[in-house]
Amino acid sequence: MPSAHRWRVSLAAAAVAVPLTLVVPAAVPASATPPPTVAAPGEALADDLLVIGHRGAAGYRPEHTLASYELAARMGADYIEPDVVSTRDGVLVTRHENEISGTTDVADRPEFAGRRTTKVIDGVSLTGWFTEDFTLAELRTLRAVERLPDVREENTLYDGLYQVPTLDEVLELRDRLSRELHRDVGVYIETKHPTYFDAAGLSLEEPLLADLREARMDRANSPVFIQSFETTNLIELDRAQVRVPLVQLLSGSGAPYDLVAKGDPRTYAVLAGAAGLLEIATYADGVGPDKNQVIPRNPDGTLGAPTALVDDAHAAGLLVHPYTFRNENTFLPPALREGPADDDYGRALEEHAAFWDAGIDGMFTDNPDTGVVSRALFLDAMAPAA
Repeated sequence: MPSAHRWRVSLAAAAVAVPLTLVVPAAVPASATPPPTVAAPGEALADDLLVIGHRGAAGYRPEHTLASYELAARMGADYIEPDVVSTRDGVLVTRHENEISGTTDVADRPEFAGRRTTKVIDGVSLTGWFTEDFTLAELRTLRAVERLPDVREENTLYDGLYQVPTLDEVLELRDRLSRELHRDVGVYIETKHPTYFDAAGLSLEEPLLADLREARMDRANSPVFIQSFETTNLIELDRAQVRVPLVQLLSGSGAPYDLVAKGDPRTYAVLAGAAGLLEIATYADGVGPDKNQVIPRNPDGTLGAPTALVDDAHAAGLLVHPYTFRNENTFLPPALREGPADDDYGRALEEHAAFWDAGIDGMFTDNPDTGVVSRALFLDAMAPAA
């Protein structure tokens, strides 16, 4: 049975349909902007449609920097998403991967040339520089760079300005911004490659929980989610009666590495089925699927009909927070692209509208301001006529 910290998810909003054709007004009416919501002690946020700043505001600043997280919160994101990996001395820092050649200037630092190496991470051979080979002090000498410079050339303006933050620093930023903005800014933390880090003697979960305790963010009403693409660490956290909600990430292909390593034949496709979602509900509060698992694309480049995933997840009592919504053409269905270039913005609001209408409970987006606008339009369309 699920632990005592399980949420009771209200699905009333999911039953209300709005037209998929989105008409964007010249200005969003003031009535369409939902007021910030802060949960009372013991009250779930399950009725809220969440906008989650994916790696911060990665569409506008190099990802996983304090500048990116802060901008996401100021744009109205309800949660900011730090991915955590470990340093050699056991400190959690925020990077999308432990291999950092694409997100820092480490390749240009001659003093670290000898650290370049090849490792097998979750069964895949990677060559580069890895956080677990650096102390925190050494990592602090590096500077963040834009991961997708060909798509987000404007973000390269900020290359070299920002350090690699620690999770502690992100939690401190969250606290400051919550007080300044007069609303709770949440954190949606992903543990990266937990099986790999366990084998390296650098388990992620214990320092993560210690950081949350120190920040007083380990309570049942704390605005925190913990997510993972693996299953074993989430099950262990659930058995340890962690009070913040847990989210099982899913993918459109492959399988959780911990299951692969144990010879368990279950894939993400199996976990995303009705029976798999019921099993997930025994240890987690939500799922984070690839958005194509919610609404696949038709052969002609249009969005297809929603799959059963949202309904099946809701029937199991699970929230659904798909990833990743981005504004650039290269990430949009071909039918929603505008302009000739991959980095031109397409009709992202139309994509968002289809997913809100499909009943999702929140979305991960690199462009939190777009997510806030699309949610406001959706809620305004659902509001009863005066």
